[in-house]
Amino acid sequence: MKNWLDRYFKLEENNTNIRTEMVGGITTFMTMSYIIFVQPAILSAAGMDKGAVMFATCVSSAIATLLMGLLAKYPIALAPGMGHNVFFAIIVCGIMGYSWQVALGAVFISGSIFIILSLAGVWDNLVAAVPDSIKHAIAVGIGVLIAFIGLQYGGVVVNAPPPVPGVTDILVMLGDLTSKPAILTLFGVILTAALIVLKVRGAVLLGILGTALLGLPLGVVKYQGIIAAPPSVMPTLLKLDIIGAVQTGLITIVFIFFFLDLFDTMGTLIGVSAPAGFLKDGKLPRANQAMFADAVGTIGGALMGTSTVTSYIESASGIAHGAKTGLANVFTSMLFIIALFFSPLAEMIAGSYQYNGATLHPVIAPPLIIVGYLMMKCITFIKWDDLTEAIPAYLTIIIMPLTFSITEGIAFGFISYSILKLVTGKGKEVHWVIYPFSALFIIRYMIK
Repeated sequence: MKNWLDRYFKLEENNTNIRTEMVGGITTFMTMSYIIFVQPAILSAAGMDKGAVMFATCVSSAIATLLMGLLAKYPIALAPGMGHNVFFAIIVCGIMGYSWQVALGAVFISGSIFIILSLAGVWDNLVAAVPDSIKHAIAVGIGVLIAFIGLQYGGVVVNAPPPVPGVTDILVMLGDLTSKPAILTLFGVILTAALIVLKVRGAVLLGILGTALLGLPLGVVKYQGIIAAPPSVMPTLLKLDIIGAVQTGLITIVFIFFFLDLFDTMGTLIGVSAPAGFLKDGKLPRANQAMFADAVGTIGGALMGTSTVTSYIESASGIAHGAKTGLANVFTSMLFIIALFFSPLAEMIAGSYQYNGATLHPVIAPPLIIVGYLMMKCITFIKWDDLTEAIPAYLTIIIMPLTFSITEGIAFGFISYSILKLVTGKGKEVHWVIYPFSALFIIRYMIK
C-alpha cells in the first residue's frame, strides 16, 4: 500500500511522505471544520433541518475533497462555501421568498453546468488566461482576507460601534485585548509563530492543539463529549425541486450561483496554488479535474441538502504545514466522515465563543492569521514598475478583504486590467477571454 501511494501521488518526487501529508490533511480539516457547525445554523434560517444539513455538509465535503485528491491530486479541500450559504438562505429563501427546495434545485442546475464545462475541458485555458500579476495578487488578497477573518474570529479586530453624529464612520477597530478570546488568539499566534521560527515539524497543528488546551481552563473552549450518533439526512435528502426552479424562472439566481462558484473556486485554486508552487508556467495542471470535483460536490450537496460546495482558502494552512499532494485530501475527507460520529469533539476545536454579542472562533483564528502571512510572499512577484500590471493587482488585493469576497477582487482586477491595457495600446497583451468576463462583471454591477 505504501509503495502504491508513493507511485500514485508521487510522494518522493514531491519531496513529501505519508506522515507529512496526513498532518497537512488534519491541519486543513481543523481550520475549516467550523463549516460543519456554521452551515446548519445559516441554512436553518431557510427552514432546513440542522441535523440533516450537517450530514449533507460532511458527506458532500468528503466526496468533493476526495475527488480533488484522487483526480486533481491537489491538497485543496472543499466544503459548502461561506457567502454562498448566506445568499442561499437570506437572499433567495428569505428576501426573495423562494422555498429551500427550489433553491436547492437552482444549486443543482448550477453544478450541472459546471460539470458540462469541466468535461468540455475549458478550465485549463481559463486559468492560463488570467494574467500572472492578477494570479499573484489573488494569492496575496486571499492571504489578507484570511488574516482579517482570523483577527475577527479571535476578537482582536471587532466591528466598530454606531458612529457618533459628525464623526467619520469607522467600520472596524481594535478589540479588547484583555478579553479571554483575544488573549487565547494572541497566545496561539505567538506559539505557532515561535514553532515555525524554530522549524518544529507540525507547527500549525501543534499551535491549534496548544491553543485548544489553554482554552479549556480559560473557559473559552468547552468539553462537550466525544462520540455522538450521526444525524439523519432524511429531512432534506432528494427534496430539491429542479422543475420548480425552472418554472419560477430562476435563471438569474442560477447564473449568480454559477458565477460565484466559478470565480470563488478559480480564485482559491490560483491563490492557494501560487505560493505552493503548483502553477506551471502560469497554468494550473489538471484544472479541469479540480473543477470537476467542485461540480460533483455541488450536485451531491444539492441532492442531500446543502448549498454550493467550493474550494476552501483554509487549505493553505495544510499546505503551509507541508501538504503537497492529493493524499492530504484523503485524510481530510476521512475526517469529514469521522466528524459525523465525533461531532462533540470537532465542535470543541472549531466551536464558537460569545463575547459582546459577537460569535468568535479563537482556536482556529491563529492558524488563519499565520497562513495570511505565508501567502503574502507572492507580492514580490508582481511587476510593480509596470502600472498596467501593478494597479489591477493592487485593486485585486485591496478589494478582497474590504468586501469579504474573492469574486469582487477578481472583478476589479479584470476590469481595470482590461481598461488600462486598452488605453495604453497594449490591448493585445490581454488574453481574449478576459475581455468578455470583464464586460460581464461590468454588466453585473450595472444591473444590481
